Amino acid sequence: MATAVAERGEERSASAAVTLSEEALAERGEVAGQDDERLYEIEYGRRVEKPMSALSSALASELGHRLAYFLFGQRVGRVVAEAVFILNAERNLRRRPDVAFVSTQRWPLDKPIPAQGDWPVVPDLAVEVLSPGDTAEKLAQKVNEYFRSGVRLVWVVLPMIRQVYVYTGPTAVRILTKQDELDGGDVLPGFRLQLAELFAAVPVERPAE
Repeated sequence: MATAVAERGEERSASAAVTLSEEALAERGEVAGQDDERLYEIEYGRRVEKPMSALSSALASELGHRLAYFLFGQRVGRVVAEAVFILNAERNLRRRPDVAFVSTQRWPLDKPIPAQGDWPVVPDLAVEVLSPGDTAEKLAQKVNEYFRSGVRLVWVVLPMIRQVYVYTGPTAVRILTKQDELDGGDVLPGFRLQLAELFAAVPVERPAE
């Protein structure tokens, strides 16, 4: 009996050690299991997965390509996809927008980017493309966090209904449909994109009625 109790105690200790190890990794923005390719974010020290559908990934890639093409040769900043940004180091808040733009004012093009870990910079533009697992509450939380951290512009893309919510502040939003034009405002002056063109480039499979 004493042996069995001791063994159970060792099992609990080992389990606790694993939990502590994962929490310690999250504190540093790292992930247990280097072969785990699932997308994640660090939400106040807690790792949360960020699932994306094929449609969301394709639309985010298309929008990222359009932004990169617009910026080519201008040397005013960098467009990245699925990078993890440290929004609040003290509270260990790290978000992974689907697409982001970082201006040279915040990170010069010749400044080395960390080879490991997450990017200690707040992007100027953050783009979130809605996935089936996203909720209105979670998106609202992210929008608020982005602006509290210093993001200047947030685009929330709704693939199924073909709309884009353009936030210039936590409660300042314009809703664009596929008949409208998306522009970069003060963050990306001169960028203009017809949403009908963007959505036509990524056709969606409609559910059977």
